[in-house]
Amino acid sequence: MKKKLITLEVNGENHELAVEPDESLLQVLRNRLDLVGPKKGCDSGGCGCCSVHVDGRVVYSCMMYAAGAEGRAITTIEGIGSAATGLHRLQQAFIDAGAVQCGYCSCGMMMAAKQLLDTVKQPNEDQIRLAIAGNLCRCTGYTKIVDAIRLAAARA
Repeated sequence: MKKKLITLEVNGENHELAVEPDESLLQVLRNRLDLVGPKKGCDSGGCGCCSVHVDGRVVYSCMMYAAGAEGRAITTIEGIGSAATGLHRLQQAFIDAGAVQCGYCSCGMMMAAKQLLDTVKQPNEDQIRLAIAGNLCRCTGYTKIVDAIRLAAARA
């Protein structure tokens, strides 16, 4: 297959890459840009571990071709906050509420929650559960995750 030269804007930085036509955004983020927050879970859009924002909306990066993301603003969990730049209130709330168990789903959960909090300042429990419904967690009953999102909303 012939590679295509594209430019991706990820976390506010432009990256010029030659990608395969069938290379997913997840593969590029993890394998080429060393952004390992998005995880490879099911690789079929069913678990949410690979969630990122594309133009401010949650997208399963395993289901999007990297070439299809050209010209769009991509944000990963690393782009909303880090130890070096300071944690986002949502990241800190997940820590404070004990919502991080094994951590595999956490980044996807936070990306879904961030989209919610960007549009609804004080969501109720039903809104929170609906927002994270596309993300699977095998460690918890989601209670601490919902608590963390409520805590982040309260800290806004």
